[in-house]
Amino acid sequence: MQTVFDRVLGGKAGLVKIAIMALVLFVLLPGCLDIFRLNLVGKYLTYAFVALGLVWLWGKGGVLSLGQGVFFGLGGYCMAMFLKLEASDPITTKIQSTPGIPDFMDWNQITHLPAFWVPFKSLPFSLIAVVIVPAAVAFILGVAMFKRRVGGVYFAVITQAIALILSLGIDGNQGYTGGRNGITDLRTLLGWDIRSKHAQYVLYFTTCALLLLAILVSQWLLSGKMGKMLLAMRDREDRVRFSGYDVSAFKVFTFCLAAALSGIGGALFVLQVGFISPSLVGIVPSIEMVIFAAVGGKSSLYGAIYGTLLVNTGKSLFSETFPQLWLFLMGGLFIAVVVLFPNGLAGIWTVICKKGGPLLKRLKTEQPLDPSPISTPITKGQNS
Repeated sequence: MQTVFDRVLGGKAGLVKIAIMALVLFVLLPGCLDIFRLNLVGKYLTYAFVALGLVWLWGKGGVLSLGQGVFFGLGGYCMAMFLKLEASDPITTKIQSTPGIPDFMDWNQITHLPAFWVPFKSLPFSLIAVVIVPAAVAFILGVAMFKRRVGGVYFAVITQAIALILSLGIDGNQGYTGGRNGITDLRTLLGWDIRSKHAQYVLYFTTCALLLLAILVSQWLLSGKMGKMLLAMRDREDRVRFSGYDVSAFKVFTFCLAAALSGIGGALFVLQVGFISPSLVGIVPSIEMVIFAAVGGKSSLYGAIYGTLLVNTGKSLFSETFPQLWLFLMGGLFIAVVVLFPNGLAGIWTVICKKGGPLLKRLKTEQPLDPSPISTPITKGQNS
């Protein structure tokens, strides 16, 4: 019977993994990087929440979604709406035609705050909406498709189309969403300047802590019946259905959980970067998020984090060093990983453990040589 330690941490091996990741995120990176680079890493880690959700949905459940940017964007917009309303108080916006509303609304001749914006004056409501709104949208979509047994490539194409529709919808309603420019000029959170150096450190460590918490909760859930059901549905869905289980309910739950994780990542992105726009909601960012999970290992929680960091770090370094070739280099990196290591970075670690494990075990079982000189006892009559 599994103990709480085994379920949450994954035993001794899981404890080593979480300790290494904590060491990298909380000690190594802050000690080696300046605040600019560390802020970039913090932004990358917000994408890791989406990659974690894809491990649930794609790696464990076998359902590929090409529209996770939708939920990342919904969470980001929920947080951005609160921050924008805080930055649009009547004193700050007194030069506008209508003080007290966001500037892009004033530019579009809107004279009062829309009704759906009003609840976002409350921070508790906004924080709840960051999780609930993406999960609610995922629930509606999941019930509509999974109850009708829509899956495989059809599900992937539909989610991709939804990402396109949402990005175009945000882009085309500039007066209510900020349009193509998005919601910008986000400066404070309850009067706390989120652009300061101290705030960037706090937000980075907050992101790391929430990410590790998400890993532990995911590991706990996947180590129980939920994880076994997802693997069974991924490999033999018909057999699970014939056994009397409601496969669609498990898929809907997994889809909602992945959406909620993406929403949290979007909210943290807004806090660290200070803006949100339709460019983070559409097809291209959604596909990039799938690449993060594929490079790290679509079935590995820890691999998804390292894959996100690797791809985004490579993206930044290649774009800075080779501004005209970086897209080709990124494509080559992705193709090389997929072709040479189909299971991503997690697959490389598994191979190393399989080859190194027996060797270490054999070395431990071998008897060490006695360093003392060998002496032969002298028997009676031997010197005669």
